[in-house]
Amino acid sequence: MPARAVDAETVTALVEDATAAPSMHNAQPWKFRFRPGDSVFQVYADLDRAMPHADPTTRALHLGCAAALFNLRVAAAHAGWEPVTRLLPDPADPRLLAEVRLAGATAPDDDLAPLHPAIHRRHTSRQPFTDDEVPRAVKDALSGAALIEGARLVFPDAWHVRTVLDLVHDAEGRDATEAAEELRHWTRVGAEAADAARDGVPDYAFGPRGRHGTAPVRDFAGRHPVPGRGTAVFEGTPQLAVLGTAGDRPMDWLSAGQAMERVLLQATLDGLATSLTSQALEWPELRWTVRDPQSAMGFVQMVLRLGYGPSGPGTPRRPVDEVLDIE
Repeated sequence: MPARAVDAETVTALVEDATAAPSMHNAQPWKFRFRPGDSVFQVYADLDRAMPHADPTTRALHLGCAAALFNLRVAAAHAGWEPVTRLLPDPADPRLLAEVRLAGATAPDDDLAPLHPAIHRRHTSRQPFTDDEVPRAVKDALSGAALIEGARLVFPDAWHVRTVLDLVHDAEGRDATEAAEELRHWTRVGAEAADAARDGVPDYAFGPRGRHGTAPVRDFAGRHPVPGRGTAVFEGTPQLAVLGTAGDRPMDWLSAGQAMERVLLQATLDGLATSLTSQALEWPELRWTVRDPQSAMGFVQMVLRLGYGPSGPGTPRRPVDEVLDIE
């Protein structure tokens, strides 16, 4: 069937859905360009928002942009278009991460559009979760969701969970002045800063300070007190999942980021709260040991915490006109 014309209002709405994706420190390191002539979105990495100390290879930046790419695919399918996607389409321009062409109508068996209600419901939760175990059927479905996007999602056993938690604790205790400064750059403390924020993590999203428990939740406040911030008991045995790929190159990172977002959206529809843990993955000498040696997974790209509890507040987003160009 002939492709429908795409007006500017629709393009804006699709990009607004795309930018609801998670990214490291909520830096939102993406740019979009739309070509009306052939109904193609181009997704670019915004290297001005890279973190050279915490993310020197831009692996995490690729994951965040890929999560936004996946949201764009979901939004397009929800609007009735088949999102035909090419990753790294121009070897001469590594900033161009993907192209998405809005083709004909979505197929009757499309599996993207049903995820659309979760896009704006999904929020990172830095709150305590209950001890209720996630059912095996739900875990299997989430693992299947990752496989669709070319990644593996594994739920480690108790021994491996303890290892991961020890590595996260080790990463948090390291003296990394430059990385800590980057983190401070992306935090928004105080009512005035939080209200005006268009990116970063505002203090209302920090969650309570942990009084007990081992849940791997990054404390954006560090040693600095935040007025009105309470304390809470977190899970003693958090439920973690490890997302990984066979390779560790930009193409693998883009697959992992899309798999991560598919898993997060499906988990949201399943009534789960989620958060992401990357502290140990930011240290090359720790990252390899996060992997379960008995697993076929080659490289760990993200650790997910899942459970039942508050979903967490939404965090600010940059205006669409700041991240979108229409030719």
